[in-house]
Amino acid sequence: MEFLDIVDENGQPTGETVSRSKAHADGIRHRTAHVWVVRPGESGYDVLMQKRSMEKESFPGLYDTSSAGHIPTGSEPLESALRELNEELGIDAREDQLHYAGSFRIRYEKEFHGRLFRDNEVTQVYVYQEPVDADKLTLQASEVDEVRWFALEEVWRETRTDRHRFCAPTGGLEVLRAYLRQSGK
Repeated sequence: MEFLDIVDENGQPTGETVSRSKAHADGIRHRTAHVWVVRPGESGYDVLMQKRSMEKESFPGLYDTSSAGHIPTGSEPLESALRELNEELGIDAREDQLHYAGSFRIRYEKEFHGRLFRDNEVTQVYVYQEPVDADKLTLQASEVDEVRWFALEEVWRETRTDRHRFCAPTGGLEVLRAYLRQSGK
């Protein structure tokens, strides 16, 4: 069973822990780390999106953030971001290759597989801009069905108007877009 730190509004651990299943059953605030894999595109940037496994407890079969995961009790955001990137996509990144972009909140309640899922997260966002050949990645089958490059602005438009293909949180995309504008990379 996976345990998570309960956090305050700013994402700081309170000293209390909760099981992942209870956090999502009761909507208890916890931390996650997201990594956006980005490359220069024809008109701006492309982002690598993972298609979530049909077995996932939330948003099965939709395209999501390149890599994302919960931050287990006692772990740090960067450590978790590196671990998830490696586990889900097989990218063995170094700490200096992940660039902190900011944080945002995720809050929603939705039914999946006949069960109510309550998400209440403080999410730390990182950007990875090293070259990636999507065809050579080692995908974690229990999490990811496939990966595909999309134009960042296409993903941004669709996540704000239509949730039939993408489930990536708009807050994460806002943080990513602001980081890329500010860094000029």
